[in-house]
Amino acid sequence: MEDLDTPRCVPGAADDILRTLDAFGLHSDEPVIYQSQRTAAYEEALTQLKKNGDVYPCCCTRKEIADSAINGIEGPVYPGSCRYGILEGREARAWRVWTDDKALTFEDALQGRITQHLQSEIGDFVVKRADGLFAYQLAVVVDDAFQDITHVVRGADLLNSTPRQIHLQQLLGLRVPHYMHLPIAVNEAGEKLSKQTLAQAVNIEQTVNELWCALRFLQQRPPQELRNEDIGTVWAWAHQNWRPEYLVGLRALPAVTDELDHRRNE
Repeated sequence: MEDLDTPRCVPGAADDILRTLDAFGLHSDEPVIYQSQRTAAYEEALTQLKKNGDVYPCCCTRKEIADSAINGIEGPVYPGSCRYGILEGREARAWRVWTDDKALTFEDALQGRITQHLQSEIGDFVVKRADGLFAYQLAVVVDDAFQDITHVVRGADLLNSTPRQIHLQQLLGLRVPHYMHLPIAVNEAGEKLSKQTLAQAVNIEQTVNELWCALRFLQQRPPQELRNEDIGTVWAWAHQNWRPEYLVGLRALPAVTDELDHRRNE
């Protein structure tokens, strides 16, 4: 459960997520772990990075970085102000990972070969923030290794994060999982469907229909009669008939009106 950024966590949200997963027949075969309870594991990883000289303390504020940085693929690229020592009279606020400008390349199961130059496109990125919280990039790497994750399937909005995670996996001597990044669902304005864009929530009272619509939305071509089956049968069909190649070449999936109408008419 990614509740690492505790100031932004909504009370009860984790329980709602677990209830929704359970309603859709997605039952965990291991105990649920919460990132907010795993700070010791992240601290251990940071200690290893410090010992190996792979991180350094940084005193820079966001404004200072924005004022002197060039723009990369996700905003300002850290200019390396503290790479060789904290500025005189300043105190460390965060910890950053050393990067270089060698091409980091990996094969995504759907997006193909992805190449990123971390130093020039992202910069030395933060692994422990100024507020004392660990960054997502470090936490997810440590958690994936802890749970022996072999395959990661997620939205293409996280595609640019993957080279940072692979960089950390390499520094920590961890196995690199296989990755597949699916096109994200967007509204008519091209915005990712989320609470911020007032996207309609899934209906846990109509799980079969919701799952059928999701399969159709992902262009998996589920048969109409599948809508009359139980949730286990739908999952079995989805597992046997999953064809990621139907999504090749798509960077985003618009939430088309007829798909929403299918949901409203049920």
